[in-house]
Amino acid sequence: MQNTSFDNEADYNDDLEFSAAPDAESCINLTIPVDFAGMRLDAALAKLLPDYSRSRLTGWIKEGAVLLDNKPTQPKDKLIGGEQIAVTVKVSDEALAFTAEEMDLDIVYEDDTVIVINKPAGLVVHPAAGNWSGTLLNGLLAHCPGLAQVPRAGIVHRLDKETSGLMVVAKTLPAQNHLVQQLQARTVKRIYRAVANGVVPFDGKIDTLIGRDPHNRLKMAVVKFGGKPAVTHVKVLERYRAHSYIECALETGRTHQIRVHMREANHPLAGDPVYGNPRHICSDPVKEAVKGLARQALHAYRLSFVHPLRGETVSFEAPIPEDMYHLLSVLRLEAGLDSSLSDAVEWKDKLGGDDDDDWNDDDYDVEVMYVRD
Repeated sequence: MQNTSFDNEADYNDDLEFSAAPDAESCINLTIPVDFAGMRLDAALAKLLPDYSRSRLTGWIKEGAVLLDNKPTQPKDKLIGGEQIAVTVKVSDEALAFTAEEMDLDIVYEDDTVIVINKPAGLVVHPAAGNWSGTLLNGLLAHCPGLAQVPRAGIVHRLDKETSGLMVVAKTLPAQNHLVQQLQARTVKRIYRAVANGVVPFDGKIDTLIGRDPHNRLKMAVVKFGGKPAVTHVKVLERYRAHSYIECALETGRTHQIRVHMREANHPLAGDPVYGNPRHICSDPVKEAVKGLARQALHAYRLSFVHPLRGETVSFEAPIPEDMYHLLSVLRLEAGLDSSLSDAVEWKDKLGGDDDDDWNDDDYDVEVMYVRD
C-alpha cells in the first residue's frame, strides 16, 4: 500500500510550524521595557522570547497562557512599557507523544551542537498518522536523551521514507534556530544523486510553483497558482540507453520537490511509486534492477551548512547505497561502460567524487529545463 504520510525532503518551515516545546510546563516572568511603548504584545514577546516562534506565542496568548498585569490579554493589545508579563510555557501534545526507541543509526558526525546522519531508505523521519513509532525521531531520543528538550528532537529538515542520505540534527535549541534560519535563507547546500527515466538531454534549472495536486490531495504537483516557489538545479553525470544518472541541487526545500520536478521535466525518477512511470520502456535486466530497488532512486549525497557554534562551513558526503549502486552497475554494463566494482577509485569518482563540488551560477546558464511562466 502506498505510504501517504508527507515525511519528505522538505524543510520544516516550509509547511509546518516551527515551535519550541520544553519537557515540562514552566512559567516565565518578564517586565516590558519602556522603549517597547506602542508595540503590540505579540511583537514584543517575539523580541523578548526569540527561542519561540511568533505563531506559538500568539497561540499561547489566545489560550490565556499569557497574563498582562495578571489579566488575560490579546495579541494586538498595545503596550505602554513597565507591564508585568507572565508566560506559561506549554508542552505540545506532539512532544508528549514522543518516546525513545533504540535503533542503529549511521552517524556520520557528532559534536555537542549537531548530529549528521546517513538515513537509510525505509526509515520514516518523524512520527505522524500511521507512523507513531520506529521513526528516526524515536531513535534520536534514545541515542541522545537531551534531544527531548529540543522541538522535534532537533530535526530541521526531512527526507522521504524511501529516500536515503544525509540529514543534520540540532542538539540544542539555539543550534536548531540557527539551522532553520540557514534553511530559510537558502544557504544550506543539499545535493542529491538520482537515476531518472529517459536520456536527460542537458543540464538546467527547473523553476516552478509546487502545491497539492488538485486531482489527488495526497500528492504534490507543479501548479500555476497557489503553490510555493521551488527551484532545482539538475546536472547530468552519465547517460545510458534509457536512463540518466543525475545530480540535483536544491535551492528550495518543498514537499517531494525533486520527484515532482523530474516528473514535470518528463524524466521521473526510476522506481518512484508515486510520481514515476512503471511502464517506462527498458531492458528486462534493468526492469529487474529497478524492481529490486523497491523505491525511488534518490539519495541525499552531499550536505553543507554553517556550523551553528563554530561559524565555519562544514560539508559531508554519504556514498551511494548498495541498491542504487547495483542499479547503476546494470545500467553501465548495458551501455557498454566499465561496471567492474573492483575498480574502486574510478567507480567512486563516478558515484561520488570531489571533482564537481563547485555548484555556481555559471553551471546553469546553458539551458533552462523548465521555467515557470
